[in-house]
Amino acid sequence: MTTLPTVDGLRTGDRRYLISVIDGPNVSNLARRSKRMYGPDVSAEGLGKFTEEWGARLGVEIERFLSNHEGDILEYIHESGDRVDGYLVNPAGLTTTSQSVPFALYDTGKPVVEVHFANIRASAATARGPVYGPGESTFTPYVSGQFMGMREYSYPGALLSLVLALDDETFFGAKPE
Repeated sequence: MTTLPTVDGLRTGDRRYLISVIDGPNVSNLARRSKRMYGPDVSAEGLGKFTEEWGARLGVEIERFLSNHEGDILEYIHESGDRVDGYLVNPAGLTTTSQSVPFALYDTGKPVVEVHFANIRASAATARGPVYGPGESTFTPYVSGQFMGMREYSYPGALLSLVLALDDETFFGAKPE
């Protein structure tokens, strides 16, 4: 893996947030999936380490939850909602089918950034579109933002944006004094 650039001085705050990264069904199988869509050298373990390294560079703690089971993801969200500062979620196999997971994330009241390796709205004919064609995410109406189409690089982009937004006391609706 290449050396990550430093992000010293980038943040306006110094709070050590706890960010939960939830990876849904089929992320555990990244190493065997479409190389065009997911990259030639990515695995679930490598993705977890990559995201944790970015978290360390930003001065935040990453708590990763990976499951192929919607019920387990729901239980994790219910359990973690009072202690985490925000979520990154790759719904993966739940992207177009889940109603309960996006509602559970919304109910935490915490910011949520949806991430995808592919640009889920793009045509299969495009380089970053999903191999099966465009889709509609059931998560999108309930999340604070999205990062997609950048393969594994969607994760540090989403993480950086979430941390900077958390540092900005007015970003998620707090009133400036």
